[in-house]
Amino acid sequence: QSSIRVAADLVARGAADALFSAGNTGATVLAAYTAFGVLRSADRPALAAAVPTMRGKAVLLDIGANADCRPQHLVAFAAMGAVFARAALGIPDPIVGVLSIGEESTKGNELTREAHRLLRDTRLRFAGNVEARDLYSGAADVVVCDGFTGNVVIKVSEGVVGMVESMLAEEFTAMGEARAREASGAFGRFGAGVDYSGYGGGPLLGVGRPVVVGHGRSSAKAVSNAILMAARFAREGLVPRIEQELLETSS
Repeated sequence: QSSIRVAADLVARGAADALFSAGNTGATVLAAYTAFGVLRSADRPALAAAVPTMRGKAVLLDIGANADCRPQHLVAFAAMGAVFARAALGIPDPIVGVLSIGEESTKGNELTREAHRLLRDTRLRFAGNVEARDLYSGAADVVVCDGFTGNVVIKVSEGVVGMVESMLAEEFTAMGEARAREASGAFGRFGAGVDYSGYGGGPLLGVGRPVVVGHGRSSAKAVSNAILMAARFAREGLVPRIEQELLETSS
């Protein structure tokens, strides 16, 4: 009778249309997996995040649902991420890349090399490998990796953003009140661009109902936006669209 299991059961019975949780990520993934099952050709769900880039936004997945993956899982992640990029970010023909340690197809480990080979033969707009330093440049609209790597990337990024914000705040204090006011507009735009609460959470893609997972320290704004995102995905039929994309990619 935990709250996440009760909520998942309500959605499974049709008493609700989508699920949001800011609780334990593993428990949320397990509850959704148990209650909704996975889509055909998905095999495993993936947790996605919208990350800021020099060109706007990109989708990174998986960021924590699967610590260990096989190459075919990354292919399914790419297909699901492409649907999410079109539905949530308005990117009509998303460019897909594999997060690796070099641009060449021979770089990386066995997982990334084989995923690269498989993705070349899909109907997706595959651009090859994306190095970590190019993730935020906008080299690809959808970047796929295993959940262990993705989770590390997200948490390192959160730490860097927090450090930069603290350093900027100290610099503004040293400037004096008048100059700080002049710079506050730029600081505000920077903060808005990297503020996760604008989206509220990341969608769990590949399960049979719309699911959004929030940060454990979500603010009221983040919770509100996550609920709005979940409702939007339910209205726009994100799950059937993902299922269709998966079937077309695997055929």
